[in-house]
Amino acid sequence: MERTIKNIYELGLLFEKVQLENVFPDNKTFPDCIAKESLEVINKKFFKEKNQANFDLKAFIKAHFDMPVNRTAAYESNKEHSIEEHLDTLWKVLTREPEHENSSLIPLPKPYVVPGGRFGEVYYWDSYFTMLGLRASGRIDMIESMIDNFSYLLETIGHIPNGNRSYYIGRSQPPFYAQMVKLLSEEKGLEILVKYLPYLEQEYHFWMNGRNELSPHQRAVHRVVLMPDGNVLNRFWDENNTPRPESFKEDLELSHQSSQSPNDLFRHIRAAAESGWDFSSRWFRDTHDFSSIHTTEIIPIDLNCLLYNLEDTLSSTYSLMNNSLKADEFQQLAKKRKNTIQKYLWNETEGFYFDYDFISNTPKTHQTLAAVFPLYFKIVEAQQAEKIAVNIKNKFLKSGGLQTTLVNTGQQWDSPNGWAPLQWITYKGLLNYQIEDLAYEIRSRWLALNRRVYQKTGKMTEKYNVVDERLMAGGGEYPNQDGFGWTNGVFLAMSTT
Repeated sequence: MERTIKNIYELGLLFEKVQLENVFPDNKTFPDCIAKESLEVINKKFFKEKNQANFDLKAFIKAHFDMPVNRTAAYESNKEHSIEEHLDTLWKVLTREPEHENSSLIPLPKPYVVPGGRFGEVYYWDSYFTMLGLRASGRIDMIESMIDNFSYLLETIGHIPNGNRSYYIGRSQPPFYAQMVKLLSEEKGLEILVKYLPYLEQEYHFWMNGRNELSPHQRAVHRVVLMPDGNVLNRFWDENNTPRPESFKEDLELSHQSSQSPNDLFRHIRAAAESGWDFSSRWFRDTHDFSSIHTTEIIPIDLNCLLYNLEDTLSSTYSLMNNSLKADEFQQLAKKRKNTIQKYLWNETEGFYFDYDFISNTPKTHQTLAAVFPLYFKIVEAQQAEKIAVNIKNKFLKSGGLQTTLVNTGQQWDSPNGWAPLQWITYKGLLNYQIEDLAYEIRSRWLALNRRVYQKTGKMTEKYNVVDERLMAGGGEYPNQDGFGWTNGVFLAMSTT
């Protein structure tokens, strides 16, 4: 029986030909195209016509596909409006209604907010920071709608993909679902936690899949890793080890430069995409060599703090239901994770948290803003918080806010770039330990930079150059994007706290 082609990137030879012959300047364009007829019919026509002397690939694509529409591209801000008025207008521009199309888009049952620019679908961890702004704007209905969409994905797919595209299904993103539910419960009551408990459980089962298969002879399975002391921490992963459809050419070209096997390299690349930090020297063996990426061999501090929070949320939710057995079970899991984080990821000499290479059983040496997640989730002791704050102030704080790492590699999640979610995590984490002067200084510098760029360009962008404010942020696989969901959300939340 002939296999049904479900996605444009499964068209095989046609997909590779389009990506490698630069039919589109952005490799994400073709995977997002909308087919005018069944993919099986298109595939047959391609194989029939591709060797004809007058075959024109661009004309073939135009005849059989509609291009994805960047719905934010036509929007122009009114520079006479304040930044707050601009952001209020943008919620409508960035909102997408439920829709079905013959493409890679996974339809969702309720409306949602997208980041903007080339990102016309919902993204998992972006959405939490977008929700912070929705709350500031009184859009609690949209927060609930988006949580319901993520719950739908947990129910139907088994996890929340990177975004609602079929080519993202092999991976997730930093697990902020519990934070989303807690955010909504602050507005609508603790019964919200009980309502979404089955989905919180499903999220946890996804991240802990393979835990019972771990042994000294098989230390890592999917996203779980057995540490030397017998406790379990997590890593980023992707179920696939092929080039990413949305960055097919870039991945293939990198494989030609790497000493790693292509399958290992592609898995590490995809796992870094699951981290949300795609890409950063944080994931490299050699700081300035992308081809040395080894993400799946790393225990990340931020991921494990998020899973600590998920365990803690499950424990408190079961307590609400008077289920002491399950509450105690998850409380013990959270306690074990916290102790294991402290044992393997904290460096007392440096006064900072570091990711851990579990293959070599040594800490990584990269200092990154991922180290602030333990403050955000209140894992650290007061003395640790003070030491982290000194590092943040002396090494990461720049005129426009916080740089992401201490090295400039040309990767977008390295210096000189600053990102809204990490400004927020640091700001709130410092406030958790009453380190107010530094927290408010970070907020002041970040908001001022956002305002200056908006006044100059009329835009809110995906990332910012916090070191040299005369320059726009750069690096990465695509130009800096306008929109922008999580920047808007953090700006509004910071402005009102």
